[in-house]
Amino acid sequence: MRLWYYIRVMIYEKHQRMKKMKANLTFGFIGLGLIGGSIAKALRKAYPKCRILLFTRSESTYAMALGDGVADEKLDLHDDRWAKCDYVFLCAPVETNNALLSDVAPQIGPDTIVTDVGSVKGPILDEVISLGLEEHFIGGHPMAGSERYGYANSNPVILENAYYILAPTDKVSRARVDELRDIVESIGTIPLILDAGLHDYVTGAISHLPHVISAALVNLVHDEDNADGIMKLVAAGGFKDITRISSSSPDIWQQICLTNKTNILTLLDHYVSSLETIRDEISRTEEKRIHEFFEKARAYRESFTNSNAGPIKTEYVITVDIADKPGAIATIASILSGESINIKNIGINHNREFQQGALRIEFYRKEDTEAAIRVMTKHGYVIHSKDNT
Repeated sequence: MRLWYYIRVMIYEKHQRMKKMKANLTFGFIGLGLIGGSIAKALRKAYPKCRILLFTRSESTYAMALGDGVADEKLDLHDDRWAKCDYVFLCAPVETNNALLSDVAPQIGPDTIVTDVGSVKGPILDEVISLGLEEHFIGGHPMAGSERYGYANSNPVILENAYYILAPTDKVSRARVDELRDIVESIGTIPLILDAGLHDYVTGAISHLPHVISAALVNLVHDEDNADGIMKLVAAGGFKDITRISSSSPDIWQQICLTNKTNILTLLDHYVSSLETIRDEISRTEEKRIHEFFEKARAYRESFTNSNAGPIKTEYVITVDIADKPGAIATIASILSGESINIKNIGINHNREFQQGALRIEFYRKEDTEAAIRVMTKHGYVIHSKDNT
């Protein structure tokens, strides 16, 4: 009963905060790419009466945002209208946000909160402190993304059920932190409040280091492959899945490695140490230790929640048993198209050592995946669901 009472109190307090929140909030955006555009579109949907002011160096981006009804006005960095913003979102690349914040800082109003969307908090927090903006800053990191880039590919859907980390300074008002938490929750994300230093270490471990490892594995196979490219030929199935994130932008990951260098190096040292340990155990044929190595990983991996809220996004994939005959793939594509199910990618799965099904079909959304399973099962296909969370 006591737990239920506290839940009711929390819900009531949240509703009271939402009632007090202005319906005509003004949001400023500096940069409007994939993530910034997705947030702006989600805010427009959640707060139809809000105003969205925009700085972007791209005339085509501004034209699209204006045409979509997302942006209301275009500003330059030295425009005094920034002071009218309740929130200003820094949505440029991590290495650019510091300079842009410095330019816009003199125009920040007494009630304006500045937030960012970068995956590293340390550098922007240092800039905030140097500019004396600690009472105005709440770091932000929506753990969402796509292999596509730019405002043209922005979509509020990519934010749904993704963690949105907030990293407030010690000097910012708790009421404003609560308000921003309610705002990001209202656009479909899951708010999580963390210290900036902890945020950078956590994302270093579960996002930044995996990208480094993935790229290293791909480069290893590249360097070890023979002249006929046999490794590349069979690098499907499990290998392709665990290295999927290596397709991410090298420009972005270069900057992340440089801005979160200390955490990545610490974690990389720990990882190298663990590799040296298992290498020695394999060398000494320590059967029990080797088994424990894989069993520990298996047990921990299976304890993960089946969620798409983390920084490395779920792949919505099924594999299907099909007959080797002309028109088999076209038939499946036609069935799914007839049900308005959008296919992201489709191809033959040649390496089935670790997974079943001859045809691999990838979708954009979980709902499309579930619909495809229902429809194709109805048509007699054998489906093998795939969990990449």
